[in-house]
Formats: sequence, structure tokens, C-alpha cells
Amino acid sequence: MKIIAGNWKMNGNPSELAEMLQGLGALDTENRVILCVPYTMLRAGNNIVMLGSQNVSKYDSGAHTGDISAKMVSKSGATVTLVGHSECRTELHDTNADVAERAARALENDLLPIICVGETAPERDAGLTEKIVETGVRESVPKNAANGGFIIAYEPRWAIGAGITPTYDQIQQVHNLIRKTLDEMGFADTPILYGASVTEQNAAEIMSIKNVDGVLVGGASLKKETFVPIINSVK
Repeated sequence: MKIIAGNWKMNGNPSELAEMLQGLGALDTENRVILCVPYTMLRAGNNIVMLGSQNVSKYDSGAHTGDISAKMVSKSGATVTLVGHSECRTELHDTNADVAERAARALENDLLPIICVGETAPERDAGLTEKIVETGVRESVPKNAANGGFIIAYEPRWAIGAGITPTYDQIQQVHNLIRKTLDEMGFADTPILYGASVTEQNAAEIMSIKNVDGVLVGGASLKKETFVPIINSVK
């Protein structure tokens, strides 16, 4: 069983989501399917798909115009949220400490956080990949986390949206590091996803790599024609 998570980013509408859920609801799969959609589309999923948000506030409530709390997301019927996505780290300037606070609020409200970590191109070129990733894991996992109660997603930030996929050796090296780090932290049962330029052509091979428990899919999750083959590519 693998975890296939889709991130719609700032795309889609309620009718497109309804069509996607209807199509995915008929799948015969043992894989765990997650769709993280814009706040305006949040609701409960179905027997196949868990719905989630793409972020939650680090605050519970208050004068934070434009922010959405974890409690609000949970009350919508959604059960999952991304935190620390590379675009949030870039555009919202989220630090590891910010991500840990967001993940903590998610856990307090019975949401499953997918905590994203990864290095930028300059960090990779400077040979800092392992340092950035390990620090990201250690500092972004909140103190109220439990073993198996969250997911880590490795996103090489330099590859997202660029149509670039790291070599399988590079993916394995980083996932092995994350697994070792989680083991040392007492989180041996935590799944690790890979996310960056995942397509129906490369998904199965990526998920065959040791310590890759699933994928976080961007653009290919927007259409049934490209998302379903990824779900069906592995058992």
C-alpha cells in the first residue's frame, strides 16, 4: 500500500472536484489517496479519497485576516493538511518553526499533517542538501506529534514545476536520511512521500525506491486521465 497525495494548488473548482471524486470513488485500489484542494472546496471525502487543505494557520483564532485555522479546516469535514510546502516556504517565508506551529495546530484539531521539507537549488549546489533536509525534519515536526501520526514529504524545491526529477540514487539517498532521522526521533512508523515533477511515466519507478512510501503529485493530480494511472501504477 502506498500513499498517493495530490496538491491542486490554486486550481480547480467545486464541479471539477465533484467529477474527480466520482471517478476516484469507483477505483479498486488499496492505496491511500489524498487530495489537497483550495479552501473553497473543502468538505468530507469518500471511501477512497481523503480531502485536505494546502495549509493551516499557526493561530487558533483572532485578528488574522485571510488566514484559515486548523479548526475551521477540520469543521469543514477535511481530515488532512499540507504544511511547509515549498511554495509556502518561499512565498509566505515560512521557517521550520512556523511549520512546526502549523503542524501542531493541525494535530490539535485531528488533522493529519503532511510536513514538507526540501532544499533549494543554491543549497543543493553548495552541498547542503543533507543538512537542510535533516534540520527541516527535526525542526518542523511539532512536539505534540506521535509516531505514525503525521507524514513527511521530501520536495527537492529546485525540481518543482521545472519538469526536473532527481536521479533515483539521489531520491534514495535523501529518503534514507529522512528515515534514519525519524527513527532517531522515535517516529519509525512515519510515512515518507516524494514530491517534485511526479508523472504517470515515473511514479511507479519512484515508488519502488526503498523508503519511498508514496508520492505528492502536483499538476498530474488535476486530471483523472493523469492521476488515476499514478494511483494504479502500484498496489
